[in-house]
Amino acid sequence: MANPSPAKSMGDPGITPLSPSHIQNDTDQVRSEPSFVVVVAIDFGTTSSGYAYAFTKEPECIHTMRRWEGGDPGVSNQKTPTTILLTPDRKFHSFGYAARDFYHDLDPSESKHWLYLEKFKMKLHTTANLSIDTDLHAANGKRVKALDIFAYALAFFKEQALKLSDQTGGDFDNNDVRWVITVPAIWKMPAKQFMREAAYKSGLVSRENPEQLIIALEPEAASIYCRKLRLHQMVDLGTQTTQNGFSPTDNVGSGMTQAAKEHVRRNRQSRTFLVENVIGELWSELEEGDRYVVVDCGGGTVDLTVHQIRLPEGHLKELYKASGGPYGSIGIDYEFEKLLCKIFGQDFVDQFKIKRPAAWVDLMIAFESRKRAAAPDRTNPLNINLPFSFIDYYKKFRGHSVEHALRKSNVDFVKWSSQGMLRMSPDAMNSLFKPTIDHIIQHLTELFEKPEVSNIKFLFLVGGFAESPLLQQAVQNMLQGRSRIIIPHDVGLTILKGAVLFGLDPSVIKVRRSPLTYGVGVLNRFVEGKHPPEKLLVKDGTRWCTDVFDTFIAADQSVALGEMVKRSYTPAKPSQQVIVIHVYCSERENVSFISEPGVKKCGTLRLDVSGTESTALRREIQTLMQFGDTEIRAMAVDVSTGRTVKASIDFLSH
Repeated sequence: MANPSPAKSMGDPGITPLSPSHIQNDTDQVRSEPSFVVVVAIDFGTTSSGYAYAFTKEPECIHTMRRWEGGDPGVSNQKTPTTILLTPDRKFHSFGYAARDFYHDLDPSESKHWLYLEKFKMKLHTTANLSIDTDLHAANGKRVKALDIFAYALAFFKEQALKLSDQTGGDFDNNDVRWVITVPAIWKMPAKQFMREAAYKSGLVSRENPEQLIIALEPEAASIYCRKLRLHQMVDLGTQTTQNGFSPTDNVGSGMTQAAKEHVRRNRQSRTFLVENVIGELWSELEEGDRYVVVDCGGGTVDLTVHQIRLPEGHLKELYKASGGPYGSIGIDYEFEKLLCKIFGQDFVDQFKIKRPAAWVDLMIAFESRKRAAAPDRTNPLNINLPFSFIDYYKKFRGHSVEHALRKSNVDFVKWSSQGMLRMSPDAMNSLFKPTIDHIIQHLTELFEKPEVSNIKFLFLVGGFAESPLLQQAVQNMLQGRSRIIIPHDVGLTILKGAVLFGLDPSVIKVRRSPLTYGVGVLNRFVEGKHPPEKLLVKDGTRWCTDVFDTFIAADQSVALGEMVKRSYTPAKPSQQVIVIHVYCSERENVSFISEPGVKKCGTLRLDVSGTESTALRREIQTLMQFGDTEIRAMAVDVSTGRTVKASIDFLSH
């Protein structure tokens, strides 16, 4: 039985298509771009975040933020951990290393009142019915509004980036900045909209100027950067034997002008990368129609996109809708936590995290640096420092020592070393990686079986997790030479640099795949035998079929950037004063009725047509939807009066 009919219950007289309905693609409309002085991209990651910027007058110089204070041993500090600390009265205190270190130095009696959050970005991906009111849990178990936390984080980056205007001597304020925030391509629309709402709340941009902020897709940004790669800026896994030899080659090209060299010297507090205004050597091997895959392996998610080259400008076309899942490197942290639970008991680990949250953070930092030392050919064990308070609290909790727990647990590949460390054999460490890497490989295998994904020339491995030799080896084994695997140097910054390039020229991506099917709810003339009888609605002697889903665009259909789809409707009842058009979406490609399962209402257009008695026999209401950006815009026009109403599609209200 279908859902009860929404149209009957809402009592909306509704609209009916004016035949013939036509699609008009106004892709030639050039939107006038406002002028920005600087583009600032924020890579808001699950585990770490950062920003980079470029001035529009020197687009080949991309600056990434300077080294952060308080970095970790063995971890490059181009980015700062995505951690945030609020005071006991819920005011923003600090972000990144500063938040972590301050929290860590608090007395335990005090720290339990402070709100510390980390790895919270995944909540936007995993929450099924995300809304403006979604909560997050701080380390001490207290709840906070996710929107506040995201807004605080963006406000922090805004402040950091606007300090640049003092340092660079360039005089600019927030209105001169085009902001770019990157999100995973597999995020659903509510999560993407949530980011924009957080940006409005943080004062990054205002609702009046939405075009000042671009929401960019992470693998797309990576793709744009990879086009510029020179041979000395990447590792080609096929031709290279040492897996770990990521030589941090100097990014400063030899063919630089004196002025550019001077610029690099001047900006010592930030690292400057010169992206030469050429297409990289690798790219010049690509021919029209060549295909490549970008595998973006981050902390939380793994995103796969398939792109095709369109010459002469080298624009990109998305061939297959983004896929992937929550298979980022934090999966390894969860496996480590499961291992600790197996040895010391779930009850202890849960208590320890709440009672000694700072020590738990310490333990995970210690694990992080050893995690980065894991490699396929490693033979010597990895030692993980157990914080003193872990050993101490365990003894109080259980009445026996950590050493005793390890001896009596049946986990034979983790030993206790006399210096107070957990000693893991390389196999033990590799087994923590296995579930996450297996997911990625399984996903890649399925992707490569799709007909759209044949003859892939290159596979770009990007994102922080791409540095893992275990992951690199697994991808190599899976591909068996079918594609060349390319890993850019500074692989964790690939997305950031690409996002800046995207902000400088957003039109570089010309064709995307729509992740959803969009349409509006309409009334059609009832046809016996074709329409289900329960959809029959008789109004003023006319027999209507209700709840018809009139599709504007189907899931996985190609959409050109800025493409407009236009439909004409007329009020079902000529005397209507207000016309209400409901916009619906679904993940399924073929939708006939808005009452089908999985169809969600995601926007409403209300057009007041009162006081303008149209002389025309049938009043024409045009509905337009513009696709192709990460956001979708809708508008309705009363043709006889020229009255228009606009709406952004809303995925967050339920």
